[in-house]
Amino acid sequence: MASPSSLSPTDVPMELHALNRNKLLDSFRHHLSLSSRPLHGFVFLQGGEEQTRHCTDHIELFRQESYFVYLFGVKEPGFYGAIDIASGESMLFAPRLPADYAVWLGEIKPLSHFKERYMVSSVYYTDEISKVLHDQYKGSGKPSLYLLHGLNTDSNNYSKPADFEGIDNFVADLNTLHPILTECRVVKSALELALIQFANDISSEAHVEVMRKTKVGMKEYQLESLFQHHTYMYGGCRHCSYTCICATGDSSAVLHYGHAAAPNDKTLEDGDMALLDMGAEYHFYGSDITCSFPVNGKFTTDQSIVYNAVLRAHDAVISNLRPGVSWVDMHKLAERTVLESLKEERLLFGEIDAMVNERLGAVFMPHGLGHLLGIDTHDPGGYLQVGAERPKEAGLKSLRTSRQLLEGMVITVEPGCYFIDALLLPAMENTRTSKYFNRDQISRFRGFGGVRIESDVYVTCDGCVNMTKCPREINEIEAVMAGAPWPINRTSIPSLSTKT
Repeated sequence: MASPSSLSPTDVPMELHALNRNKLLDSFRHHLSLSSRPLHGFVFLQGGEEQTRHCTDHIELFRQESYFVYLFGVKEPGFYGAIDIASGESMLFAPRLPADYAVWLGEIKPLSHFKERYMVSSVYYTDEISKVLHDQYKGSGKPSLYLLHGLNTDSNNYSKPADFEGIDNFVADLNTLHPILTECRVVKSALELALIQFANDISSEAHVEVMRKTKVGMKEYQLESLFQHHTYMYGGCRHCSYTCICATGDSSAVLHYGHAAAPNDKTLEDGDMALLDMGAEYHFYGSDITCSFPVNGKFTTDQSIVYNAVLRAHDAVISNLRPGVSWVDMHKLAERTVLESLKEERLLFGEIDAMVNERLGAVFMPHGLGHLLGIDTHDPGGYLQVGAERPKEAGLKSLRTSRQLLEGMVITVEPGCYFIDALLLPAMENTRTSKYFNRDQISRFRGFGGVRIESDVYVTCDGCVNMTKCPREINEIEAVMAGAPWPINRTSIPSLSTKT
């Protein structure tokens, strides 16, 4: 019997993380030189710790802290990592495990195992941090530790600086590292792109498998289960990049459906649209893909109107992506394209420019067009640069970045069109915007839900490559849902014109 997958997990070279360390080291030394600061001290990070469920002894499945894994690739909890700015040497500090670890959790690996596996210069125990760093330090006075501390502009949470016994014997710098390391993560290397591509390939294949098996009468969580099974069974993806959104019917207008209070548990009804936002993570690097389709396999006229409006916006943005393009302009292009389509179908009246100025696009697409993608689904760096300010207007204020695109960025393109009463009804009663709505036509779509189409793209020197490989045209979706084949061909990642 033929396998339902053409893919298999790919090897992950630890050279990826060594290159990331070198990239940081070059940027960090350059910054210190420009500010006339000595090139010594240590970049020092603390990895993640295992967490229990509330007050119980149930240990949640561990996933490493993202900045730490970017530099060191370490999957185990309890580690610290350092980079000597003067020599460039990298060090890991492993927890000294108790003897009964070998009884309950398996072999206690020697330090040499971690040195070889993670391609670092040396490995010590965490209770040796202070002595090792002092012995390694070649400067005068107390050694400087550059610790990670800065704001994540998506969560409004701050990264946690490392802490250990003896840290008072060092000079701690909390301001320098975060912006430099975050900017390093914005542009991906060829090895990083290969992992993101694999995550996209296996997730695209899983989305197609879900489309094929979707039937009226199923539960939304069964679609989630099919996706997770495929990506884990055939891709080795133990983690998803985020909580799966498996929304059908009017729930497809709930932007972050799938949470604990709306746990993908509705029954699929004939005539419903499904909006499935699901992406697998492979070796920490993620994907973020949304497919929208009718659960019965055939688009109605109204479903086609909304779907094609979003598809036109999706394709228009992708055809315009290249280095130097403003992401705010791309969001406005997506809004304009959706509004133009709705006007063509007589859901709206009036001048498109006037609608844009009144921010009517935000009524139908209240979220941002997309976000940086990498080790985190919402990868950091969206508002890191000076001048990359968050817009204040409706819709635009939800953008996770306002930057101009750079070669090597990976960013999601996810326009949508939703009929959300909480936004639609006030806009139809507002004296400035009510004139644009054809109430008779719009009323048909109350309870419709919404459509989102999301692909992951990386920016090349003169355009972009769409890493996502799902059926997008209506005829393609209907054919796949009727059993037609859909090849997932491997994508070769061309080398970037600059070494990253």
